[in-house]
Amino acid sequence: MKRIITTAAAGVLALGWATSALAEKWDMPLAYPATNFHSETAAAFAAAVKAGTGGKLEIVTHPGGSLFKGGEIFRAVRTGQAQIGERLISALGNEDPLFEIDGLPFLATSYDDAKKLYEASKPELNALLDSKGVKLLYAVAWPPQGLYTKKPIESAADMKGVKFRAYNQATARLAELMGAIPTKIEAAEISQAFSTGVAESMISSGSTGYDSKLWEFTKFWYDTNAWLPKNMIIVNKAAWDGLDKATQDVVMKAAADAEKAGWAKSEELANWYKEQLKANGMTVEPPSAALAADFKKIGDTMTSEWLEKAGAAGKAVVERFKKM
Repeated sequence: MKRIITTAAAGVLALGWATSALAEKWDMPLAYPATNFHSETAAAFAAAVKAGTGGKLEIVTHPGGSLFKGGEIFRAVRTGQAQIGERLISALGNEDPLFEIDGLPFLATSYDDAKKLYEASKPELNALLDSKGVKLLYAVAWPPQGLYTKKPIESAADMKGVKFRAYNQATARLAELMGAIPTKIEAAEISQAFSTGVAESMISSGSTGYDSKLWEFTKFWYDTNAWLPKNMIIVNKAAWDGLDKATQDVVMKAAADAEKAGWAKSEELANWYKEQLKANGMTVEPPSAALAADFKKIGDTMTSEWLEKAGAAGKAVVERFKKM
């Protein structure tokens, strides 16, 4: 009898090992708070993958930079420290100028144009990511970017000497062209940077201002519609290649659904975020004619500079976009 029980127990244990061997768990670092719509979209994507694969693939989200900070996520996915993760595309300008395209001021200033720019850049973007050992699953735009300041701004000259939070090369260059002083600050560090005086101004969406309670540190948000940057969800190619075809199909279906839902949510929330900034005491208004003209000049300068850096690939994307 003892031998039968032992044999049965061994069989159950072996079955447990076999089941766990079939199941796979992926870590997914996210840079933004759990309540941010990008993080919520990622959580819904992860839930859809788990349900669609019957638990065969479980993706565990780690929001708020809790597993890796924003600036560490791309490298973590490339090197396999995390199988999947999220990164602001334009923050990767040091990797390749092509990543900066949706951070060029006033190139694409509406959701429709941002979608066209995304479609126009996909062939080059996919090839570039592939060369770096990762695969694009989906991307979602932030609401249009505006200028946060402590004092009224009538023209770019009023930004001279202001400590400006930059999150990529484009925002750092924008600060320089305004005469501001750029400082690289990741999303999770915004509140601390403003509370300690490390930053006094930034260009970002209403979403980021709401998440960071920027009304505690700034009084004005100028609705410049400067650009609509995107976050992308990427997967390590080796991890991806390790999935069977059926699982890959489920992931891609969930990614397509997440992308569609994420863009819709971003557009839906754009005005809501503005209302929240107003409700918390901020002045929300369009830029003055002088400031808008200054920004247009800066945008033209930055686009010209970027086209020189990005070469034939960048030129092809812009030309494709302009024909859409």
